[in-house]
Amino acid sequence: MNYLHQFVFGIYPYIALAIFLLGSLIRFDREQYTWKSESSQLLHRGSLRLGNILFHVGILGLFFGHLAGLLTPVWVWDSLGVKHGDKQVFAMLAGGIMGSLCLVGILILLVRRFANDRLLHITTIKDKVVMLWILATLLLGLSTILVSASHLDGHMMVQLMTWAQHVLTFRGDAAALIADAPLLFKLHLFMGMSLFVIFPFTRLVHVWSGFGAVGYLGRAYQLVRPR
Repeated sequence: MNYLHQFVFGIYPYIALAIFLLGSLIRFDREQYTWKSESSQLLHRGSLRLGNILFHVGILGLFFGHLAGLLTPVWVWDSLGVKHGDKQVFAMLAGGIMGSLCLVGILILLVRRFANDRLLHITTIKDKVVMLWILATLLLGLSTILVSASHLDGHMMVQLMTWAQHVLTFRGDAAALIADAPLLFKLHLFMGMSLFVIFPFTRLVHVWSGFGAVGYLGRAYQLVRPR
């Protein structure tokens, strides 16, 4: 079990990151015509708008919340006078709100897609896997809030932050930092990392285009000659 833990939380993060980055680059280079969100709006609108908005607001909030919460060094929060327990409570509240929005949104989208024969017919195995994988990861994440509520000292949160930062800075002791973490947290971490593995092979690649579109805001005006 020690070897498995070391692999999953000490080596697997780098495998997942490599597949995520290289896979996305190869997909963009070789299969640009598949680089899209593959909207099903023309086939059936239904509750697409509501589910889509709730899902995207929730998942973007969770993504940036995890990014800031895990990768901001502990000393930054300490220097700002933010207690570990207070940060954990805030993370639980913010994560609960965003997670609930995302959960409602993805359930609406799942019901819409699986309850309509036309949509179900065009739904690929990859679509089903990614939607159900996100749902499972989300449910595990929301469940960790209940575990966190039993210890509000922020100790586990600091452990997870330190693990993520040690992984990012290529330090070999990362896995040992969460050896005593509850199984629920470990499952959530594994599912989250694995989401990056399946990312390049699904419609999720359109996320890159969403971030890339922000660059258009700073482009210079196009000059057009008058006739």
